[in-house]
Amino acid sequence: MLTLVILFRIGTKLHDWKFGALWAGAYLGSVLPHLYFKSGIIDPYFNLFIFLGLYLFIQFFWKKEGYTSVWLHYNKYVYLISGGLLLGLAILTKGPAAYLMVALTLFVYWVLQRFRFYINVLHFLLYTLAAGVVTILWLGVETLLHGPWFIKTFIVYNYRLFSTPDAGHGGFPGYHFVVLLLGCFPASVFCIRGFARIPQQFMYQRDFKLWMTILFWVVLMLFTIVKSKIVHYSSMCYFPLTYLAALTVYEIIEGRIKFANWMRYSLIGIGGLYCLATLVLPFVAMRPQVLRPLLDKDPFAAANLDAVVNWTGFEAFAGVVLFGVIGLAIRWIRQNQAEKGIATLVRGTAVFVNLTRIFFIGRIELYSQGAAIRFFEGLQEKVQNREAYVINVGYKSYGQLFYARKPPVPDPKTNDYNWLLRGDIDKDVYVISKINRVHELGDVPDLQKLGEENGFVFFKREAVKR
Repeated sequence: MLTLVILFRIGTKLHDWKFGALWAGAYLGSVLPHLYFKSGIIDPYFNLFIFLGLYLFIQFFWKKEGYTSVWLHYNKYVYLISGGLLLGLAILTKGPAAYLMVALTLFVYWVLQRFRFYINVLHFLLYTLAAGVVTILWLGVETLLHGPWFIKTFIVYNYRLFSTPDAGHGGFPGYHFVVLLLGCFPASVFCIRGFARIPQQFMYQRDFKLWMTILFWVVLMLFTIVKSKIVHYSSMCYFPLTYLAALTVYEIIEGRIKFANWMRYSLIGIGGLYCLATLVLPFVAMRPQVLRPLLDKDPFAAANLDAVVNWTGFEAFAGVVLFGVIGLAIRWIRQNQAEKGIATLVRGTAVFVNLTRIFFIGRIELYSQGAAIRFFEGLQEKVQNREAYVINVGYKSYGQLFYARKPPVPDPKTNDYNWLLRGDIDKDVYVISKINRVHELGDVPDLQKLGEENGFVFFKREAVKR
């Protein structure tokens, strides 16, 4: 809610309340930006702090240049220092990638200004210092108390993300282009037109569009280079993407841009994929034997299909809703009722996203990790009472920590997998692995198989009675 209110306020300042509502609506009514806030990851704060840090820097620049058409009440250094502090919060949230994204954006803007120093070195250093102060408040204390281990390990980890497909999250070079085009539907369709020339009355409006265009391409190119490909890595693009989409829609409503046929066909094509998936999936899921031939090379995924999941067919209603929404929206836009059509599109897509959450996400989870969660939850009492350990082998997960409610443990060797699997343990160890990774436990002594379910295999290693 904070993000939507901020986008509305900034959009209103840039143009008017209608544009503010369109920008917030584009964010709320697009698939991935909406789902993003239901995920529980820290990136929504991370990206919001980055965006606000850059936005306040832009306002500092406008104040310094004497832009008179936009209301800037505070002293220019208030904007500069505040922007740096918010950028520092972003760094504190998830790391130095925040500073890298902003610094690259500032650099590209400098290049496009034909290498004119639009700010001096002292301004840049003050902005950086403000960001550094926030970061040092925690990282500095951590280093003083425990030495440089954390910072060194974190730098090595970030280098690994950039240079290798970490944790198996690889992908083709155009991965994030596809993610943004399909995942940010319907805003992504209108965003494409936003990159083209759109006449705007005031200098600050044209300048902000330039900043957002640079930010979009900087983030997209940066994470195209990064070897690890994970959907939310390009999520910083959601801010400029939805801004450019809102700008296009704003001009369509005002009658200055035509709703082109390629926009209509793109809405039908991409939206049709979502409709088809949600209409077909429930009925295919009722007949898992149809999918088994496709999973011959993945025994874990094939075993997932053995999960007992109740599908009624009513889940397809989500696809029916989206189909109707797209049809009505296109019809009203073509009948010169663009405002009504766009409102229907973004509201209807938001409803569609929530219907898929209700009808699909929980059921898909039962396939992918339902058996594992039940195993962990069954060990809660023992783990919380420090009567047993539970670990996963052969795949990465936090499930054993969260669902088994693992308490803090003072003895560091209780986190040592080698000791837990092969050492002289003081408590029973429960182990979970995937059916295709069980071979990694081949040399573990005294390991008893408890059973297996839906692709997960469960073991127990008993402590020696003393």
